[in-house]
Amino acid sequence: MATPPLTPRMLTPTTLSPLGSPRSQQKKSTATVMPEITLEQPSSKTTKSPGSKSTKLLRRVRSAFRSLPIMSPMCKLPMGGARLHENHVHGGTRVTGTLFGYRKTRVNLAVQENPRSLPILLLELAIPTGKLLQDLGVGLVRIALECEKKPSEKTKIVDEPIWALYCNGKKSGYGVKREATEEDLVVMQMLHAVSMGAGVLPVTSGGGGGGGGGGEGDLTYMRAHFERVIGSRDSETYYMMNPDGNSGPELSIFFVRV
Repeated sequence: MATPPLTPRMLTPTTLSPLGSPRSQQKKSTATVMPEITLEQPSSKTTKSPGSKSTKLLRRVRSAFRSLPIMSPMCKLPMGGARLHENHVHGGTRVTGTLFGYRKTRVNLAVQENPRSLPILLLELAIPTGKLLQDLGVGLVRIALECEKKPSEKTKIVDEPIWALYCNGKKSGYGVKREATEEDLVVMQMLHAVSMGAGVLPVTSGGGGGGGGGGEGDLTYMRAHFERVIGSRDSETYYMMNPDGNSGPELSIFFVRV
């Protein structure tokens, strides 16, 4: 008996989500298992209209940013006594910071007033998530985000849409501010009971998901307390604090207009 000829299957087109994981029609079947978003509005955040000029500008900048290559800098410093020996920065405000993303895609940084609130700041940096987390395990990391100072500047520095990115003094591409997507909010919701720690988040397998099957690696995260220090209207710094009182910040992020 002859075997009938094989008919090629039509492949479902996929697109890349902001976190870097391919999406397909399978999302329709997995949408029902998404956790309910119960994150609270931050006290200092005002709701922006989806059609506002600032939101449209962020979308255009983010679209251009995603066409740039991912940089892989050596994000580490010598360990020769450069650490601070305090676990609190005087004059700082404590916030929650989360680094997350798929290992081979750009790392995201979400800043929240507390783990149960919506992000007040969300950045996408041109550094692979796995590379940054690996270097944080080795030594200190200092990230500088610079943008141009303009006459009569009224925009808050963390509201600038794009910055030049330097990791331990080496140019490493760009950083861009963006609005939180549904996937970002799901990550924050899954971590709402976590004040600090690191690990791998469960992701849906099959169909090219981000949990290894899609070739993007695991969705990893690291959460810690940050001390936010405002130096001036043109400078702001976030220090990631260790729970161990004998060591200082492993990660420092500097925003500066020059």
